[in-house]
Amino acid sequence: MRNPTRTRRLVAIGTAAVVTGLLAACTPAAPASDADAADTVLTNGFVWTVDAENSVQQAVAITDGEIVYVGDDAGAKQLIGERTEVIDLDGKMVMPGMQDAHVHTFLGGDKLTACNLNFESLTIPQFQDKIQGCLDEEGDTDKPLIVETWYRQAMQPQGVTVDKSVLDALDTDRAVLVYTTDGHSVLLNSTALEAAGITSEHSGPPHIEVDANGVPNGILEEGAAFMARGKIVPPRTLDESVASASAAMSALSAVGVTAYMDQLSGEDVASAMTELRERGELTTRVFLAPNVSAELGKADPRAAVDEVLAYREQWATDASAQEPGIAVNNVAEFGLDGVLQAPALTASFLEPYYVNVGTEEAPDWQPGTDAGPEPTYTAEQMGAIVALLLDEDITPEPHAIGDRAVRTALDAFEIARAQSDSDTPLAIAHAESVHPDDLARFAELDVLPAMGLQWAKPAFDSIDAAQDTLGPERFARTEPIGSLADAGAQVANGSDWPVDPLNPFASLQISMTRENPEGGDRFPGKLGEDRGLTVEEAIRAMTINPARIMHGDATSGSIEVGKYADLIVLDRNLTEIPADEIVDTKVELTLLGGKAVYGKL
Repeated sequence: MRNPTRTRRLVAIGTAAVVTGLLAACTPAAPASDADAADTVLTNGFVWTVDAENSVQQAVAITDGEIVYVGDDAGAKQLIGERTEVIDLDGKMVMPGMQDAHVHTFLGGDKLTACNLNFESLTIPQFQDKIQGCLDEEGDTDKPLIVETWYRQAMQPQGVTVDKSVLDALDTDRAVLVYTTDGHSVLLNSTALEAAGITSEHSGPPHIEVDANGVPNGILEEGAAFMARGKIVPPRTLDESVASASAAMSALSAVGVTAYMDQLSGEDVASAMTELRERGELTTRVFLAPNVSAELGKADPRAAVDEVLAYREQWATDASAQEPGIAVNNVAEFGLDGVLQAPALTASFLEPYYVNVGTEEAPDWQPGTDAGPEPTYTAEQMGAIVALLLDEDITPEPHAIGDRAVRTALDAFEIARAQSDSDTPLAIAHAESVHPDDLARFAELDVLPAMGLQWAKPAFDSIDAAQDTLGPERFARTEPIGSLADAGAQVANGSDWPVDPLNPFASLQISMTRENPEGGDRFPGKLGEDRGLTVEEAIRAMTINPARIMHGDATSGSIEVGKYADLIVLDRNLTEIPADEIVDTKVELTLLGGKAVYGKL
């Protein structure tokens, strides 16, 4: 059964859009009077609408931040008055703004201003030189140094060990924390370990790595990594939060992202977004997704969901086309498992990881005994929480990477669907490994996979850090974007930025080609055996599908009458160029509610 309130809302919006669309399609006999004229008219373009038919039009008219006409140039001209701003697109492509259902705002904003290793493949001396440079630049301070985007799997030579001794050799007395690109691991120097209260008494896998003597070696995984930051790094001030959030949104606007979901949202990001909204400085539509406390969720699902509802009540706002609001329609990440790359191997699988029973010179990879940690929740525990969320029209987006974690999420969703009559969509973040038996369940349960589409390529993290340990069968089906689409799933963009450089056009291209644009001779060819998406599928994955996860598809995600004028103008036509040129696409203009937030009209 459908949620009655949500159904009425969608029917009302849909009916209004149809009626308005029919009126707009009827070309007036004469140019509009000023009273009827549109604020802005874009003509002579290639308008990829992402409507149900993926239709292509020439022109768009905008009034009060909403789309009032989509059609040919002749019809658009009838909406031009003396006050109308007319933009001749000269054949350029217009499409809906990109949307991203999985972003970490502060990590992204910090990456733009913090000490940053820029995803580079480094030797240990290079690694040390870059961090020492940051220390020297900051000068005399005792604040902890946070280093971002360490590409741990790409350290050279391959297999080199990096531990606290590498950081202890630096010329500093400060605590140093170096975060991996995926954010699930951190390297601490001895000063930081001491500040976090980590001693040999707290050692042991899987979260705190130890050396041969049982002493922590500086590498912390998963929960321990997050714990260390909380103990060592002082809480952000509001000014710091606002600066980070503003930097993140500006970067997103520059690459055409007009709406996104923040993960693990707390009061700090909500306060920052509220401040920016009051200043009129939101340049994207913001969807916040607080986490569910695992401890509380297992003990008292109702209390855990009530915390989410209290967060929504406190921070969610009204929104309009021209005044972006703050929405709370989701929860994330539930954290069912970790990551599948070595050396972490914290993703939860149905079958064990492979281990090398041979030698380094003559490797022999065979199934081992460790399938990774058990998922954080049982299906029954998570299902009880999800059912309550669905009744409140809230979409969960649990983090699940290994096929066991994905199956647990699907099992939980099946339980929840049986307990709730809501038709609210569900989502799973990442879904990097899905057992073939579970592919069809995504469509059956209306679960959208919010995937890091840019990961479906040969690279250090997929070849060097995963191919051998996954084993041939699992590796062949890794990043199953095409298989999920074939099974009827609505694949959606969930980039996990700043885990990778910010480029939604790279995500779009890779989802089509499964090749690495920068692979060269080191990483040639395609990843695995899955098919790439068509350009039509890929564009929907970057626009309307993530909008649906965030409950924004009634007002955005496509260029249709009655929706917000969240549009981007590109320097090339994605549907007419070779797929391997998409990555170089530049956004010339980003409109949010008809207002330019990047580029110029």
